[in-house]
Amino acid sequence: MALSMLLSIITSSCDESSREFWFQTPPEIHPDAPYKFGIIGDLGQTYNSLSTLQHYMQSGADAVLFVGDLSYSDRYQYNDVGIRWDTWGRFVEQSTAYQPWMWSAGNHEIEFMPYMDEVVPFRNFLHRYPTPYLASKSTNPLWYAIKRASAHIIVLSSYSPFVKYTPQWTWLEEELKKVDREKTPWLIVLMHAPIYNSNEAHFMEGESMRAAFETWFVQYRVDVIFAGHVHAYERSYRISNIQYNVTSGDRYPIPDKSAPVYITVGDGGNQEGLAGRFLEPQPDYSAFREASYGHSMLEIKNRTHALYHWNRNDDGKKVPTDAFVLHNQYWGGNLRRRKLNKHHLRRTIQPITDKFLLDSE
Repeated sequence: MALSMLLSIITSSCDESSREFWFQTPPEIHPDAPYKFGIIGDLGQTYNSLSTLQHYMQSGADAVLFVGDLSYSDRYQYNDVGIRWDTWGRFVEQSTAYQPWMWSAGNHEIEFMPYMDEVVPFRNFLHRYPTPYLASKSTNPLWYAIKRASAHIIVLSSYSPFVKYTPQWTWLEEELKKVDREKTPWLIVLMHAPIYNSNEAHFMEGESMRAAFETWFVQYRVDVIFAGHVHAYERSYRISNIQYNVTSGDRYPIPDKSAPVYITVGDGGNQEGLAGRFLEPQPDYSAFREASYGHSMLEIKNRTHALYHWNRNDDGKKVPTDAFVLHNQYWGGNLRRRKLNKHHLRRTIQPITDKFLLDSE
């Protein structure tokens, strides 16, 4: 397995001042390549935003999966819109200048503002934060896929057409067929509006995308789906609602071992505040939910197991409030395919268990 490299870039200006940036190249694509992702959503630029970012930067993660709503500049008008994009860029530069952030677009990136003749959706976002969409043969930078270490990451756009026969639907159909779980066993999907959400805020807004794509998510055994939008945290069990077809079938989500885990991480620190009103009683599919600011971490250990945890800002970086071991859908659930003996499993699981115990002390 090839090692990653540390590269340095020095910039200078006419006044002879200079700044040095560096980044580490990603490891070679390999089914057992370890990698650590941070997951952040709905960040904004407030005191809580700074707390989230600084907590994340102490985590030692390699990259960020960002699930939409960046600067919240659409809450301002005229020249202040661009100014807020500028200030947000300077704010996150302490991390984005040194490691990759994979972007998905949220509703606050649409910026449809006819009163100031701004009628091209996502203009600021697309000009400031380009995505590598052409590499995955996407026709639009708002949906794309990348491979990183042992993960195949698919980014979807909740606010672009996605029903049958649209460009995004057609692209996703083909992209899922290309996923090679022998090389990139971890299949991760990012979107902004959550498909499963038991908060009163934005309740059922992801239902149309669920109807369009959930069958594929189950068919291709997606490992985990991260979303934002709701300014709180929530994690589901592995469940699906693909049997219901309007006229018959189960009307409620049911346990499904082939389904992904759905995780909402819309608690980055935005100025709109937390979404503290959850529907009661808590649905059976909801494993954990809380309205607090924070971020998540997904640490891929190898092809079979990953360590996941959510940290609320108030607790500090070493207290996983919600944590579990994520078993890979392709390798972890098939003993014949993974061909692992009990000693390998012990070496994999014991360090993860020990890490939880140490971090919780």
